[in-house]
Amino acid sequence: MEATVVKNAGSHYLLSALPQWEPFPAVLRGKVRLERSVATNPVAVGDRVRYELDGPVADAMHPAVIKEVLPRSNYIIRRSTNLSRQAHVIAANLDRAVLVVTLYFPEIKLPFLDRLLVTCEVYGVRPVIVLNKLDLYRELAQEQVDTFCDIYRGAGYTVLECSALTGEGIDELRSLCSQGTSLLSGESGVGKSSVIKALDPSLDPKIGTISTAHLQGRHTTSLYEMYPLSGGGFIVDTPGLRGFGLVDLEKEEISKYFPEMLKVADNCRFVPCTHTHEPGCAVKQAIEDGAISPERYNSYLGMLEEDKKFR
Repeated sequence: MEATVVKNAGSHYLLSALPQWEPFPAVLRGKVRLERSVATNPVAVGDRVRYELDGPVADAMHPAVIKEVLPRSNYIIRRSTNLSRQAHVIAANLDRAVLVVTLYFPEIKLPFLDRLLVTCEVYGVRPVIVLNKLDLYRELAQEQVDTFCDIYRGAGYTVLECSALTGEGIDELRSLCSQGTSLLSGESGVGKSSVIKALDPSLDPKIGTISTAHLQGRHTTSLYEMYPLSGGGFIVDTPGLRGFGLVDLEKEEISKYFPEMLKVADNCRFVPCTHTHEPGCAVKQAIEDGAISPERYNSYLGMLEEDKKFR
């Protein structure tokens, strides 16, 4: 029998035969655990799996046994903080990744967002950027809001301006998420749980507060979990991230996953071109002409430096 992983609690899982929402408990067979030992988690939320029952029905006393993880259509992965393994799969088989950010409270870190975007490009997940908490700063920082939207829309990304508190932009996001499975991800404190609650008031994810000492988000979600939305579709909630390292990406490849750089890179005088020091570089010329934002280029340079650190 086949089902989808809808909750990952470490060594225990919940499965459901989507689109039906009837979760039941499951555990992982040791062989599967070893086969995917390159990652800290051999099974991720969104994975489609084959399972067997260990009794007449799956319950807490007799959980189903996951026998096989089926091939993934795509996934989101990050470098793990656990040094005993290389990487951690956040979620799999996604129709989109909704990347929630705020300009302030907490203050945005563009290199973090850009690493998420590059990872989406590498692993075939369509990203959507949600600029949340506009009720807190739109009147005071409209110019900064416009600049942010220009940078990322100019790079080819969808940017939704939202407020989980007032409901601004939530209808558009709800319509987007009503089809398929959407991952919600972002730094701690950006309001992912509040966005989920705004999308579907019947859901009750944990909602945290901001640490006023450092204006950093407090971790509230500790599990990877999928929720069914009352208007259709499924959403995957993830713990707030405080670091995001790239996985399996050579430094020569990084620029290919910046869409605005890829558009002009064929016009560089030298191929391959690192877009750092070479004469006749079309990417550097596009930055001078205003076609590529210096903020995005600085993120690219940071990724090249990060690549050196991990080698």
